[in-house]
Amino acid sequence: MASTVQYPAHQPLTVGFDLDMTLIDSRPGIAAAYRVLVAKTGVPIDIDLVVSRLGPPLEAELANWFPAAEVPAAADLYRAAYPDHAIAPSTALAGARESVAAVRALGGRAIVVTAKNEPHAKLHLSYLGIEPDTVIGSLWAEAKGEALRDQGARVYVGDHTGDVRGARVAGALSVAVTTGPCDAAELRTAGADVVLEDLTGFPAWLAAFAEEQAA
Repeated sequence: MASTVQYPAHQPLTVGFDLDMTLIDSRPGIAAAYRVLVAKTGVPIDIDLVVSRLGPPLEAELANWFPAAEVPAAADLYRAAYPDHAIAPSTALAGARESVAAVRALGGRAIVVTAKNEPHAKLHLSYLGIEPDTVIGSLWAEAKGEALRDQGARVYVGDHTGDVRGARVAGALSVAVTTGPCDAAELRTAGADVVLEDLTGFPAWLAAFAEEQAA
């Protein structure tokens, strides 16, 4: 799917990135926060299953384990535990820092648009020394597309079919990585324009894309 949005030639290249399982491996941290939630509520949660399908908003996952009326309180408990338990165990994925740097090297803007709430997203990025120009949180799937469009993003990089849908709404090129819960076939079927194994291949792809755009 080629971008359907026309950008002025003088507008800097803006590239959006998802956070969880695109830039960072947050599974150890999220698992730790869920263990605190289980200890506080006594509700049994299959944490291995939870971290195998990261992407959708927290409340959507909690709805699998708590009655609807209890989801907001469970989300509050989880988020209260998150800074102390989830930040330190999480790591940058291979190529993450280099990919953000590649955007900057082209004079572009690197932004993060994520379903994670913004304060926690910023904590992760600061802890790992990844410095995007803008961080926008609490958005999922098509809602990501609205923010990407507002930011003038020409490319959105993510690991989930929801990220592909967000890119489509924005009229941005969808670059998908298979470091998350969705495999290459799922991502292509959802409409991803480019599928990479991980972000290590992204800087070279971006350089070729920028050269093609300038031609």
